[in-house]
Amino acid sequence: MNLHYALFSVLLASLVTAESLSFFGGNQRILSDELKVPGDSPLNHCYTGFEDDILKIDHVNLIPNPPLPGNPLVIEAQGDFKEDVKKGAYLILQVKYGLIRLVNTRADLCDQIKNVDLKCPLEKGKRLLTKTVDLPKEIPPGKYTVSADVFTRDDRRITCLTAEITFAR
Repeated sequence: MNLHYALFSVLLASLVTAESLSFFGGNQRILSDELKVPGDSPLNHCYTGFEDDILKIDHVNLIPNPPLPGNPLVIEAQGDFKEDVKKGAYLILQVKYGLIRLVNTRADLCDQIKNVDLKCPLEKGKRLLTKTVDLPKEIPPGKYTVSADVFTRDDRRITCLTAEITFAR
């Protein structure tokens, strides 16, 4: 399995959070806190206004968080689809290693979700997904930034997620 599949699986399952530094008191909130996907994962929504997305993500948990090269990663996610997601849905996936773009592609969502044991159509309603992914031991150390913007076949947003994951030496 390659790295971009593993990182994509982390994002898709919901289909290194920055903690706020408070210099002026305890009740400050920064924007990233509002964008944080509930649960124990590095996932964030891409933008405010995500409440209008077709997929409402209840939570995503990664075990372990952060992921460790050469170890299994358990992804547990729950969400609610406001409507069916049919064939023709697509995602725009980008993976960067530092400033270097490794992946920048548009892919058919229904082809990709087979990797996490799902199939189209994704029916309206609650979904719970648990998937174990074996991460390769040879992941180069560094910071990876992953984003997935997911749309219906008629270009309505299903969800948009980003994550930053740092693999240590």
